[in-house]
Amino acid sequence: MEYKIISRVCNALAEEEIEVAKGIVEIEYPHRPLMPTGRNYTEYQSTKIFITDGFIDRYSGKRLVFPPVLRLLSKLMPELFPFQKNWKMTECHISYWQLFPTVDHIIPVARGGEDEDGNRVTTSMLRNSAKSNWLLEELGWELYPPGELKEWDGLIHWFIEYIENHPESLNVPYIYKWHKASIRAIET
Repeated sequence: MEYKIISRVCNALAEEEIEVAKGIVEIEYPHRPLMPTGRNYTEYQSTKIFITDGFIDRYSGKRLVFPPVLRLLSKLMPELFPFQKNWKMTECHISYWQLFPTVDHIIPVARGGEDEDGNRVTTSMLRNSAKSNWLLEELGWELYPPGELKEWDGLIHWFIEYIENHPESLNVPYIYKWHKASIRAIET
């Protein structure tokens, strides 16, 4: 256990044995810097992951909402459902943290995890922020199974139908990109 190692290091230091303390750290609890790899997901790639996971937060089991649905609500009802481009909590509706799906690495890339499908899951912005670079076991979290798209689709089909009936919404670049991604992801 890590705390026992630190305790031994502190005991060695209390006895003025700096070299012993260094040896304990070097052998039993060394610092291993990892070089994180860059990652950037297109709307299409993200949508595919959300669909695969059934729009379920894999860390809590809660249902999430397809991102452009929330942004569309903000566009249509800005006073009641505000969005702020830098996600300032005092100016954004809380749903952007609770219901907005993001892609996360089960084993963080910064901790040596691979940036590949087997290490990617859907989670909420809130859980993604809380998890940061921690391992599931360090947080006491578990990985929930993917959801069934036929039970909950994150409102992706509603979004596609709404845009078909309101094509002027495609004038918003964010909505246009996600619409294009949703059509492509549903078809494949």
